[in-house]
Amino acid sequence: MQTHPASRVEIIIEAVMERRLSDLLLAAGVKGFTILPVSGGSGRSGHWSRDGQPGRAGGMVAFVCLCRPERVDQLLEAIMPVLARHIGVVNVTEARILRAELF
Repeated sequence: MQTHPASRVEIIIEAVMERRLSDLLLAAGVKGFTILPVSGGSGRSGHWSRDGQPGRAGGMVAFVCLCRPERVDQLLEAIMPVLARHIGVVNVTEARILRAELF
């Protein structure tokens, strides 16, 4: 089966920024993405967990999207204003997709 190159972009950010980041991704031309709740993790501030957090204020979400490799820089530039002011991590990896026309 033929596959095509793509870039997988994963963004973990504070849950309160979900709507803003969604809007930025759409404005940058991302055709689709998935948002997942993050249950916990560890970082510069140590271990954290979503358990016992009142509301979304202490939580994180993970965005996952696939795009054409030539569009990654545009996507990253579009989201930098949000990432520069909030806790977040971005990961970009190479991927292979089946239906390139969707991306």
